[in-house]
Amino acid sequence: MKGCIFDLDGVIVDTAKYHYLAWKKIADEFGFEFTLKDNERLKGVSRMASLDILLSIGGITLSEEEKLKVADRKNKIYLEYILKMTPEEVLPGVKEFLTALHGAGVKVSLGSASKNAKTILRQVGIEELFDAIADGTNVSKAKPDPEVFLKGAELLGLAPADCLVFEDAVAGVEAAHRGGMKCVGVGDPEVLSEADYHIGGFEDLKMEDGKLKIKNVTI
Repeated sequence: MKGCIFDLDGVIVDTAKYHYLAWKKIADEFGFEFTLKDNERLKGVSRMASLDILLSIGGITLSEEEKLKVADRKNKIYLEYILKMTPEEVLPGVKEFLTALHGAGVKVSLGSASKNAKTILRQVGIEELFDAIADGTNVSKAKPDPEVFLKGAELLGLAPADCLVFEDAVAGVEAAHRGGMKCVGVGDPEVLSEADYHIGGFEDLKMEDGKLKIKNVTI
């Protein structure tokens, strides 16, 4: 393992709640209910694809021009939330683990569909812990397409096989595998059953003598 590539939402920070609140506001404006269960379908999905899912739930048809306007409004609502984020919103153990990776000489990249990734990392004070950022500004294909992870590896100057991906979504695990990378599932092992390794949180990880240990497994 020479590099680690991290998804953002649900792995580094919990911005999924802000996405949900923004999409729920859009649904409320259209007059239909959008639930937390519905929101699970949007995990790891691009903004426009998420909008298509949302509109299908509400039984609403819009032109492409109208969709772009709605997507822009959703993003503005979402930005209002994330611009209030603080360093305390980095998930437990993440900052310490990123610091340990750097200390061991392991390169670190983000691999997220979000176009607001840099804003979020800057807002919570950990942007400097990433050597590269692959996000919605330099990739176009949504997971499970492996583009974002392949871009992350490329930006780090590493072969995909030398990178380990951290993901909390099924589509992200599939994307990692399709890109030729092993994947650590962050969250429920039953939901993320296809991941190569599983952690409940970053407290389950530690670096020893330059090697990563997940519970009792050394990578």
